[in-house]
Amino acid sequence: MGLGGCIILIAVGAILTFATDWDMQGVNLDLVGIIFMIVGLIGVTTFSSIYRRRRVVVPPPTGVVDDPAAPHHRRDGYSDGYGV
Repeated sequence: MGLGGCIILIAVGAILTFATDWDMQGVNLDLVGIIFMIVGLIGVTTFSSIYRRRRVVVPPPTGVVDDPAAPHHRRDGYSDGYGV
């Protein structure tokens, strides 16, 4: 379950708990809404902790040093002795 699913669970749980006054025989919708909100919060904390561990910090690239005194070789396949 991704972050979006967890947020949807929290929203549905809040709607069931605070915005409805339905009475169903054998089902306490307030309790179901609270359970949805708790499961959504557990999912958000789990997702954020896993995402924090997966994040990799890449060091900044180093600059390329071009030595003008070094001989430059063409790598076109003809100047290496092949195809002569």
